[in-house]
Amino acid sequence: MAQARQFEKTALIIGILSAMEEERPRLMKMLEEAFGPVKAATPVMDFPFTDYYDSEMGGHPVRYILLFERLIDPSTLSAVKTRTNEMEKLFTGKGTGRPINIDPGTLSLANLILATCKDRAHRIPLSDGIYGEVTLIYQNGDFQALPWTYADYSSDEVRMHLRVFRSQYRLMLRDLVLDNKDKNN
Repeated sequence: MAQARQFEKTALIIGILSAMEEERPRLMKMLEEAFGPVKAATPVMDFPFTDYYDSEMGGHPVRYILLFERLIDPSTLSAVKTRTNEMEKLFTGKGTGRPINIDPGTLSLANLILATCKDRAHRIPLSDGIYGEVTLIYQNGDFQALPWTYADYSSDEVRMHLRVFRSQYRLMLRDLVLDNKDKNN
């Protein structure tokens, strides 16, 4: 008979899509207060994939992705998304609908899972109206897109940064195992 075990800790990543770069210091402060220090960040990247967000955000957004130092239990992803949804609301009311889009996810050695409030056939209910989506899988030495993967996450640029994040996550896992061995001795 199979026996349930504790989930392996995953890296928390947060993708930011923003047309309000002047608010970045405030946003970073809020995110670090909520989730701890940022370990790494991608450079700000152009977002040429769609103009879908332009009217809602009040301008053309840019993309960047953050990797946090603290590993998390992946079962907490819905709570993280609920918290980031609350943060998004703090940036509304400046003449646009949602000028900052905060998308949390978990990065493991096997995949990248993003949290969303939108239900689709390939998304799994987590809790409290939040769904999880396997956005990328790691196979054959690289992240592989799936039919529903967003264009930016499918891009070579984002996948390159995620490979770096994955390497850093591997080291974080190793350090966690070493710390646990030290505590048990």
